[in-house]
Amino acid sequence: MGQGNARGRPVPVAVAGSFAFGSTGCRVAGGLAPGAVRLAVFAAEGERTPAVKPPYIEITTARDGEVAVLTMNRPEKRNALSLNMMRELDAALALAGQDAGVRAVVVRGEGPAFSAGHDLRELLDRDAETYRVIFEACVALMARIATIPQPVIAEVEKVATAAGCQLVAACDLAVASTQATFATPGVRIGLFCSTPMVPLSRAIGRKRAMEMLLTGKPIDAQTALHWGLINRVVVPENLHAETLALAREIASASATIVGIGKAAFYEQIDLDQASAYDYTKEVMTANALERDAREGISAFLEKRAPKW
Repeated sequence: MGQGNARGRPVPVAVAGSFAFGSTGCRVAGGLAPGAVRLAVFAAEGERTPAVKPPYIEITTARDGEVAVLTMNRPEKRNALSLNMMRELDAALALAGQDAGVRAVVVRGEGPAFSAGHDLRELLDRDAETYRVIFEACVALMARIATIPQPVIAEVEKVATAAGCQLVAACDLAVASTQATFATPGVRIGLFCSTPMVPLSRAIGRKRAMEMLLTGKPIDAQTALHWGLINRVVVPENLHAETLALAREIASASATIVGIGKAAFYEQIDLDQASAYDYTKEVMTANALERDAREGISAFLEKRAPKW
């Protein structure tokens, strides 16, 4: 029915306009609804469903057309990522991922700080199991960003430190104001930024990540742009509008095809070149059989706008 890639993960193989997942035995028939690729894979692999349900306490959620906006809402605490806030963000992202009406997600912070990282009050004088629960929630949140089909965009006004910087690095895209700064200062307080180093090192490379991790010194927005941590730098008064504009630009494409592309991107990124090509040629074969592929190609050849 399909085949696994070099890491034993499912490779989507086209079956009469459908996707079949070889190592999971899961099939999405009749073409894909928005996000069906990702939802099918992770449902088949036993993806965890968050227990937290709205209404939320430490975040707010809103819709701007086809864009979901998730706002961390602890400005008095510089949007410190408490255990509850991480669980709420995870739950809100999971719901957005299942909503066919959502085509992009923006994550932002209320007030000037994006996020100052973990709530340090939760990290003092606790037992090992408590720490493990907190860091597992953090890892689950970061993983959720990659696994939902919609692109997730960080909107960073000012400070993003430690796990807050990790959140920026974990997002698919990031837009920052000229006033934004980024740092992983855990080394200075005796708690090395070990989980933040995972997306950070993948975003900016080993040497630059090590410099941030070992010195704890912040970098400004232009440096973050040059290093590849963020995508765009804008003046503060245009930050939200520019972030939404980017989200809407993405939302104008086929949600099905964006979902296929995002899933394939994260699957191939850590493969060797030969394995990546083996995987992506199967993805493109399956993609080419999708209704939206036929519509998009036909629209281009006929010089008209596509109807997704």
